[in-house]
Amino acid sequence: YCRRGFCSLVPFLLTLTRFSPSKRLADTLPFIIWFVCCRDHIFFYVCCFFFFFLSQLHSDSDRGDGSVKYVLTGEGAGSLFKIDEKSGDIHATKRLDREEKAYYILHAKAVNRFTNEALEGESEFIIKIHDINDNEPRFTKDPYMARVPEMSDIGTSVIQVTATDADDATYGNSAKVVYSILEGQPYFSVDPETGLIKTALPGMDREVKENYQVVIQAKDMAGQMGGLSGTTTVSITLSDVNDNPPRFTKTLYEFRVPESNEVGSSVGVIRAMDADIGQNAEMDYRIIGSDGPGMFDITTNRSTQDGIIVLRKPLDFERKRQYSLRVQVENSHINPRFYSMGPFRDEATIKIVVEDVDEPPEFERASYVMEVKEDAAKNTVIGSVSASDPDDKNSLVRYSIDRRTDMDRVFNIHAGNGSVFILRELDREENAWHNISVIATEFNNPRQISRVPVYIRVLDVNDNAPTFATNYETFVCENAKANQRIQTISATDPDEPLAGHRFFFGLAQDAAGKANFSVRDNKDNTAGILTRRNSYSSLQKSVYHVPVVISDGEFPMQSSTNTLTIRVCTCDREGNMKLCNAEALTARAGLSTGALVAILLCVIILLSERQRKKEPLIISKEDVRDNVVSYNDEGGGEEDTQAFDIGTLRNPEAIEESKQRRDIVPETFYPPVRRPVLPPTRDNNGDVRDFINQRLQDNDSDPTAPPYDSLATYAYEGNGSVAESLSSLESVTTEGDQDYNYLSEWGPRFKKLADMYGGDDSDRDS
Repeated sequence: YCRRGFCSLVPFLLTLTRFSPSKRLADTLPFIIWFVCCRDHIFFYVCCFFFFFLSQLHSDSDRGDGSVKYVLTGEGAGSLFKIDEKSGDIHATKRLDREEKAYYILHAKAVNRFTNEALEGESEFIIKIHDINDNEPRFTKDPYMARVPEMSDIGTSVIQVTATDADDATYGNSAKVVYSILEGQPYFSVDPETGLIKTALPGMDREVKENYQVVIQAKDMAGQMGGLSGTTTVSITLSDVNDNPPRFTKTLYEFRVPESNEVGSSVGVIRAMDADIGQNAEMDYRIIGSDGPGMFDITTNRSTQDGIIVLRKPLDFERKRQYSLRVQVENSHINPRFYSMGPFRDEATIKIVVEDVDEPPEFERASYVMEVKEDAAKNTVIGSVSASDPDDKNSLVRYSIDRRTDMDRVFNIHAGNGSVFILRELDREENAWHNISVIATEFNNPRQISRVPVYIRVLDVNDNAPTFATNYETFVCENAKANQRIQTISATDPDEPLAGHRFFFGLAQDAAGKANFSVRDNKDNTAGILTRRNSYSSLQKSVYHVPVVISDGEFPMQSSTNTLTIRVCTCDREGNMKLCNAEALTARAGLSTGALVAILLCVIILLSERQRKKEPLIISKEDVRDNVVSYNDEGGGEEDTQAFDIGTLRNPEAIEESKQRRDIVPETFYPPVRRPVLPPTRDNNGDVRDFINQRLQDNDSDPTAPPYDSLATYAYEGNGSVAESLSSLESVTTEGDQDYNYLSEWGPRFKKLADMYGGDDSDRDS
């Protein structure tokens, strides 16, 4: 009840049983509403979560005659809250939820129903909704995922879970949440206030159990009875730590390997087991003892953690048949926390048995070097090779030379004892070294072979005479003085004496008495050519030939006579050549002056004759030789004259044996040219190339041919055309045998050809 300017607190006790069909206890609880009137504001405190009738408004002006109308406006007016216009009763139309909206602000007034004039001032209502525990706690995640290292101490934090309650935390304990563990004991515990999960049991081993499922409950009302609760699942995985050492599955491993295994190949694989995983299971292998140092090595396969035994040196069954290794394995990453759990390493013994393999023969040396003089006689033994079977059976060995390395068959070898001898004469100047390959083959097993290179050096023998080092072009001036040096000569020798070359120069004995020149040995493998008189005349003699004898100083001594050609030339005062005799200039080419003059005269005559007789080959269109018939129409094919019967190109069998040329009058005293008939090919046509070559040969050898060039043209258009060839190459020898009437059916493009070839015989003859 409210009067303007009057404040009062009126408590009401309402029992709403008529609105609860289920008649539950909570629905029949009394609800207390306080109306606080203070001047223009009226406050409603509603302690319920759902009810219909809230209160009643009444004005002093209301005499009960229905003239007063109550109006309600504001939040939720008309939809959530409704007022009876006549009685002023305020009702709630639906359930009120504090979590959706905690309070509503309404405005109420009384007006005259007929004039709609306000009877009193507008009053404001604030309806606050008190919370009840109608929301259970909810976890922020479901499920939670967590990891904790195995072997963790008690109280090690794992993960913190969080639950929230939508109820009002400032009113009662509706939002006060307490955590508890429903599943997961005795391994884990949870802090009831913070939700922090911790380990509760020491020594949890991942290798025993890796995954745990923990159920955590969150309950409001501080955990008291009647409170609402929610649960979540926490999946906890124990992460691995290196708490297990590697262990070999066996203490003794045995492997068998053929002695033919290549260096670097795998001999065997061993494996140590480690219960840990990932990086904690990585291990290293090493050899800590062996009766064959350096023979083997061991490496770790990082993807499988296997130990791979690798061969480092060649095996030999005949030398050592068994090896023993001591191998150790150790974790690569050791956690100092678990040192007390024992050494993180293990050891094992490996026995390697070498198996015998039939091996090829082995040479005593990796290569052989032999020497032989180049004048050695045939069948001379120059050395020997030796190979043996390394196996216990010691099979006999047969020797041979790989002929691919001795294509000229210069050498041979004794099959039984390996002696190498020569089959042909040697020449060091031609080949100073011979490299051959000798093959050794087991007598009992020819598939077992081995090879060895043999390098044969051919030793020098003085079997070549020295000669001029080059071709000298020497001249002497007509005004030369006696004892004047006009040339310095040297020599060369393909031989290679150990002490080096020493050459001796001199004039030939038969020319020493009447010589015009002398030879002076310079004692340094050179010699000077000197004049023996004061002057020379090119008119008297233009060329001198000086025989020079060159000998070497080796045994047996070799010598040769070399001719030095000296020209007589006209020189200036300084001795520079100005002019030499023409005969001297051409003497080296072997042509005389008369020959040169004759050649020049012949060239002049030929040029003048060609210029005088230069005329066109075809003087008129009536020439009996091949003509080109031209016209301005497109097409038309070929019109062959009687010069050549080109049809024989495609039918060589039709060639007449004694057919003469038709471009000249045949001479009766010349015999007819006989031409061989070409054999037909697979496609019944003659070989065009052979026919043309034969015709070319006939024209070249035909004495009746004209004394001027004649051009004979042959053509071949190929096969495969639907219309076939238009050339006479495809026609028969005689034109009368060919029918050209089909040309008129090919359209206007072939009209000219149809007119020329497609008419009747009478038309063509006319």
